Amino acid sequence: MTSAQVDENGDEAVRGDTAAHGDAPEEGYERGLGSRQVQMIAIGGAIGVGLFLNAGANIAKAGPSLILMYAIAGVIIFFIMRALGELLLYRPVSGSFAEYSREFLGPFFGYFTGWTYWLLWVVTGMAELTAAAIYINYWFPEIPRWVSALVFLVILFVANLISVKLFGEIEFWFSMIKVTAIIGMIVIGLGVLTFGFSAAGDTASVSNLWAHDGFFPKGIGSSLMTLQGVMFAYLAVELVGVTAGESENPEKTLPKAINTLPWRIALFYVGALTVILCVVKWTEFAPGVSPFVAAFAKIGIPAGAAIVNFVVLTAALSSCNSGMYSTGRMLRTLADSGEAPKAFNRLSATRTPAFAITVSVLFMGIGVILNYLVPEKAFEYVVSVATGAGIWTWLMILVSHVRYRRAVDAGRLPASSFPAPGGAVGSWIAIVFLLFVTCLIAYDHEARVSLYVMAGWAAALGIGWAVLKTRGPGVTDRREPEFEKIG
Repeated sequence: MTSAQVDENGDEAVRGDTAAHGDAPEEGYERGLGSRQVQMIAIGGAIGVGLFLNAGANIAKAGPSLILMYAIAGVIIFFIMRALGELLLYRPVSGSFAEYSREFLGPFFGYFTGWTYWLLWVVTGMAELTAAAIYINYWFPEIPRWVSALVFLVILFVANLISVKLFGEIEFWFSMIKVTAIIGMIVIGLGVLTFGFSAAGDTASVSNLWAHDGFFPKGIGSSLMTLQGVMFAYLAVELVGVTAGESENPEKTLPKAINTLPWRIALFYVGALTVILCVVKWTEFAPGVSPFVAAFAKIGIPAGAAIVNFVVLTAALSSCNSGMYSTGRMLRTLADSGEAPKAFNRLSATRTPAFAITVSVLFMGIGVILNYLVPEKAFEYVVSVATGAGIWTWLMILVSHVRYRRAVDAGRLPASSFPAPGGAVGSWIAIVFLLFVTCLIAYDHEARVSLYVMAGWAAALGIGWAVLKTRGPGVTDRREPEFEKIG
């Protein structure tokens, strides 16, 4: 276990160049993300295509019980984020969980986690591009999906190259649109339930939650099988950890962003789905159709479905935008550790990892090819792979947190200013839950492809690690953590 350096007065020594600009070890980044942007990135990260599009397929599988699945998974996500929050305030770095894996589990785990998180966002970017192309087909069915996906890929790529401030501003407004739409859907839905107006007024009722074959219409087993899709919907909540190295005031903005997670999940997921399933019977939802679009169409509000379609389009583009941001930063972290080509370590004149972003975007372009070759299966393929990579990332956060707490209890490391409630108990509960979801993925013959892909990915990374050890043995050595003075 790596120990913090302590000076003769018993104070934590500050390592690295913290005098200039207050930089983290990843020196050179611009701290251009303000409090409002970090808050909205955190909010927007919890609202993505998994809710807006994939929820339709999960409703068809689980009926109203999907609400309970989102609530249970939401509690686990809160445990994960509080574990990450404690680590972030112990040592706020842009490499985030890859750095913590490296420190607490060893260099190989940092290497594996960094590259796997890169894979997660590359394939998530593919999923979001696919979803965006589906939404464009709502208005322009004659446009091939691959064309729409390519256009969006290029536009977001250019925006990410300009500056982190522009990324933050784009995410702020994307998130604002998503939040406004969901709140509007909830308010309108409550109006339909209370006053009975609109075309759905005659059939809208709270009893829709149990009147059609019960709350678990297809059995508890079928409901549990939706957990893998539900967990995909929560991917990106950990993105706030990647922003740590570019946040203006991480010791204040990060705890606030994480502590608001419970009400975000309660409102945007549990609340929105509850209202929608009260207004529209669960039997009327189908895979491939956004439940929000279907609900507005049922209510009969003029242009309502088109408005919601625009909103879910921005949700997909928002997530893809975040993917470009995070993949570029993670590749630079890997290059800084000698675990990726040094070229990824370069920053552009605007202090963005332009080359790393460019390479990541080229890989996201595979999603364009998938939309050309197998448009009907593209979304399913990339969702399953992203979920597998996401589960690994979350497991590494949790295990790192457990190891960190042991070090703190033993007096080897300084305590964080943002401790997780209950210590490591929540992390252990979340670890067991994620292993259970992995078993569900293995049981599902369609989702099982993600485990095959992850096995192949692990083999490829294992070969890469062996090559690294032969070329530069020092790369695989443990390094002392570098601390940044904050507060």
